[in-house]
Amino acid sequence: MDKMKKIVKENYHVDIENIVKQKGGWASLAYKVFDRNQSYFLKVYEKRRASTPNLTALIDKYVPIMVWILNNTRLKGKISVPFITRDGGYKCEDEDGIYLLYDYIDGETIGNRDLRGDQVHQLAEIITELHLYGEEIPIETATIKEDFYVPFLQALRDILNKKMNNFPSDVRELINPHVNQINDLIHTIEKLSVRLKNSEVRMVLCHTDLHYWNLMESGKQLMLIDWEGLKLAPVEADLMFLVDKPYFNQFINIYQKTHSNFSINPDALQFYLGRRKLEDLWEFLEQLLFDEQNEQERIMTMNYLKETLSTIGQ
Repeated sequence: MDKMKKIVKENYHVDIENIVKQKGGWASLAYKVFDRNQSYFLKVYEKRRASTPNLTALIDKYVPIMVWILNNTRLKGKISVPFITRDGGYKCEDEDGIYLLYDYIDGETIGNRDLRGDQVHQLAEIITELHLYGEEIPIETATIKEDFYVPFLQALRDILNKKMNNFPSDVRELINPHVNQINDLIHTIEKLSVRLKNSEVRMVLCHTDLHYWNLMESGKQLMLIDWEGLKLAPVEADLMFLVDKPYFNQFINIYQKTHSNFSINPDALQFYLGRRKLEDLWEFLEQLLFDEQNEQERIMTMNYLKETLSTIGQ
């Protein structure tokens, strides 16, 4: 904790008096930190984790876009943007982790709860506004532009077809009945990747991770957090999370009042749905095979893996 206090003081001029661990996501650790005047939210990506390089590589590219969105759209007060460090950066780091500091949001994640009708309306307004903006904004977006390349597919195929005997026995037993389905999905996503790469699909700013653990209610306002996946992409990169929700028609009715010519691109939707399943599968396997996890963390990852495998053939 002393190392954490030191790096925050050095980079943000925040003299932490107290640190309280929060329930974080699977990708990072989370802390509520206090100085004499206010509370902050500190997000910590551990460098020992295999997933951290992918999650943090584009921080310096996507955060400037977030700052622009905050200052130039109707999303102020509805999104979370990290503080700038004393040297003008968007993160700081030491040998153990990469750190981002935010205002503390006084509220709670939606998590396992259902959205209320007013929250569906707010979510629709947030995504409708976000999708108004694309590569015409005065901030460089080339590094976050979707290229439909899925870099882990060959590694996933190889590890399933050539190295299964090296898996821990419980992981192997869980994966083995699904190998053919996984290979079929990999093949489908590769074909869709080529098709979409050669198309002229419209791209806009997308969050790309619209699950309920990234939605917070603060007072009566819904807020969208955790923007590591910000991309310039087809709108299906966001809508893939909503198409199976009972309120999707309500959402689309609001969305189409602004985006009147919108219609779903079936190839893009299938690509993002399939890629997300494979991405989750790969990340959980990485954790189980390459990360150092305690017993509780491993049980949780195994449960996530089991849940993901149950959706592969759907």
